Amino acid sequence: MRVPLCERFALSPEEASLLSGVGMTSLRAAIKEGKLVAHKHGVKTIIMPDDLRAWLKSLPLAA
Repeated sequence: MRVPLCERFALSPEEASLLSGVGMTSLRAAIKEGKLVAHKHGVKTIIMPDDLRAWLKSLPLAA
């Protein structure tokens, strides 16, 4: 059984990129800089949907 991305409790960086429309390079940079909270489970990086939303809301407004 597959759970739709929008209903998942945790996302991979690739899934977070698909949902947000933000590129992988930007997502990985935000994680590395500590701006986007990510967790590790073994070798997997996991992003909680609420953390992704919070990071997106924290981005500066367009001029």
